[in-house]
Amino acid sequence: MNIKHYSKDDLDNILSVKGNSLYSDAFKRLLKNKASLTSLIILSLITLLSVFGPYFLQYDFYETDWNSIYLPPSIESGHYFGTDGNGRDLFVRILYGGRLSLSIGIIATLVSVIIGVTYGTIAGYFGGKLDTVMMRIVEILYAMPYLIFVIILMVVFGRNIYLLFLAIGAVEWLTMARIVRGQTISIKEKEFIEASKSLGQSSFLIIIKHIIPNLAGTIIVYITLMVPSVIILESFLSFLGLGVQEPLTSWGVLISEGSREMETAWWLLIFPGLFMVLTLASLNFIGDGLRDALDPKEY
Repeated sequence: MNIKHYSKDDLDNILSVKGNSLYSDAFKRLLKNKASLTSLIILSLITLLSVFGPYFLQYDFYETDWNSIYLPPSIESGHYFGTDGNGRDLFVRILYGGRLSLSIGIIATLVSVIIGVTYGTIAGYFGGKLDTVMMRIVEILYAMPYLIFVIILMVVFGRNIYLLFLAIGAVEWLTMARIVRGQTISIKEKEFIEASKSLGQSSFLIIIKHIIPNLAGTIIVYITLMVPSVIILESFLSFLGLGVQEPLTSWGVLISEGSREMETAWWLLIFPGLFMVLTLASLNFIGDGLRDALDPKEY
């Protein structure tokens, strides 16, 4: 057998050739998906409006005007989405509510991802009795109504906005843990994991350097699907009066207030609901697009 020998210069030239990475290819495929691209633009606009919009509007979040109670949407009055029962501008309140709803969705999701990925990788990688015990705990927690668990946390520890982040994140990690555990069991049987073990790498380094990076695609897709469910959960808690409290507001609070006034002031329900629907639909379409873009079987 003839073995071709390469010079050092040849090897340097080979190593210097840069191919497209999985994620750069996936991003290009995502941009070709019209539904996902449109959703990405809509979500970006809503986020930018929520973060920066209030600074460019003439009305303040707390400002009340008793001469402008229940004004319908009007360009002439400057209240583009109308006002509420205290004369406060609804557009400003929707944007401030968007800040809180999106923050809860993102932060609570990150909390659940950190817990779920850590828990799932440990259970899946080490296996055996540890895996059995850890997954039995997950099954027991699954049997508990997670919404009731969140409500109990809020009642016992008080209605604190930071506790709401942690409470929602603490009950949303179970599905992530099961998904990560299954993927980890599959990955740890691969040849490169065996090679890393033979080189003497510790289990911690193998998990950090090899297992978790190979789970990135699954985690990214799941995040886009979890954020909407967290926003809906926060909205439901706020609707029940257990979530965000005055003077703060969120889309859930605004929808709750609007539902009580919908017969006399329809705009108090329609506009916050429209922002929430657009955000949730955009996140779902982006999640679907990412799932297809990161799946090599689709291409």
